[in-house]
Amino acid sequence: MRRLDGRVALVTGAASGIGRATAEVLAAEGAWVVATDIDVAGGEETHGRIVAAGGHARFLAHDVTDEDRWADVVAETMAAHGRLDILVNNAGIGIGVALTEMTLADWNRQLAVNLTGTFLGCKHGVPAMRAGGRGGSIINVSSVAGLEGAAGLAGYCATKGGVRLLTKALAKECAMAKDGIRVNSVHPGIIDTPIWAKIDQGGLDAVAETFAARPGANALAPDLIAAAGAPLGFAGQPEDIARGIAFLASDESRYMTGAELVIDGGWTA
Repeated sequence: MRRLDGRVALVTGAASGIGRATAEVLAAEGAWVVATDIDVAGGEETHGRIVAAGGHARFLAHDVTDEDRWADVVAETMAAHGRLDILVNNAGIGIGVALTEMTLADWNRQLAVNLTGTFLGCKHGVPAMRAGGRGGSIINVSSVAGLEGAAGLAGYCATKGGVRLLTKALAKECAMAKDGIRVNSVHPGIIDTPIWAKIDQGGLDAVAETFAARPGANALAPDLIAAAGAPLGFAGQPEDIARGIAFLASDESRYMTGAELVIDGGWTA
């Protein structure tokens, strides 16, 4: 549909999973995509896939916990394009462990990537959008874990819940400023991405037990995804989330700000 022709989008955590799918979908919709990630090899692969499909993109190495690097990434984007229309704060990590067993280092690392990284993106993205004079759309990727708790993922839930309310507060700030910037959050359910392979098995076991105890869950499920208990009965794909993000990035969602777009196969229903 090319709903985003001529717009410039910055997508963090674009080396794999939801971030990669989002970068590809936004490019297919006509956006010029700046894909960033700490994973250089994966980010360059994302860039190559977009170009091979006929899209426009560049890749920048980017640690979202580093404020100086955020300033550089936004400055490079503005220097190359003169504007920033879409910001997708997607970079995130999951550390699965019981709260009493979590180290302070792991707590701080998860907080730095998931919540502080989103804060820094918004802090540096909003002035760039205002400088462009055309408003913009910020989409912060939270989770269903930002809406309800999950055993073994207390730290993750805390960060994603923080992203949810940071989004609402900034949405009101931008609305009061009449700057044309909309800020919304997306809440994926169980999505088939590499993040699950990065959570330690002990944490996964705790999460699986929690999901299996949910009403309607399949007690005979052989793995985490099947045990999730989503009414639709299957895990989502990264593209399912990317399409929702593209909607929030487009003018089709022009009357939405401070909203939560839940894409979870009915899990939180």
